[in-house]
Amino acid sequence: QVELVESGGGLVQAGGSLRVSCVFSGSSFSAYVMAWFRQAPGKEREIVAEITSGGSSSYADSVKGRFTISRDNAKNMVSLQMNNLNPEDTAVFYCAARQMYKSTSYDNWGQGTQVTVST
Repeated sequence: QVELVESGGGLVQAGGSLRVSCVFSGSSFSAYVMAWFRQAPGKEREIVAEITSGGSSSYADSVKGRFTISRDNAKNMVSLQMNNLNPEDTAVFYCAARQMYKSTSYDNWGQGTQVTVST
C-alpha cells in the first residue's frame, strides 16, 4: 500500500520561496508518476505539476517559471520548489501518485501540507 508523507509547508511573505517534499513508500517508486496538487479555500483541487520516473515534467500555467518539480528515485522523494510566491498560491498542497501505464488518475494521496503566503 502506497504511503505519501509531505513536509515543508509554512508561512512565507509574498515574493519569497518555499520547498515542499514528499516521501513515498509501500511500492516501487520508479513505477509511479508523481504530482503536486493544491486546494485553496473555497476552490477545487487543481494539479500544479507532475513528473514521470524519467524526469519529464509539466506545470499548470499559473506556476510556470516559478515552481520546479523534481524527484530523487534513490530516496523515493519528490519535491516542489516554489519561488516568487504570491498570496494566490496560499493553499493546502498535496502529493499524489499514480502508476505509470496502469492508471490515468491519481489514486494515492498524502495528507497535505499548508502553504500560506502573506502580503
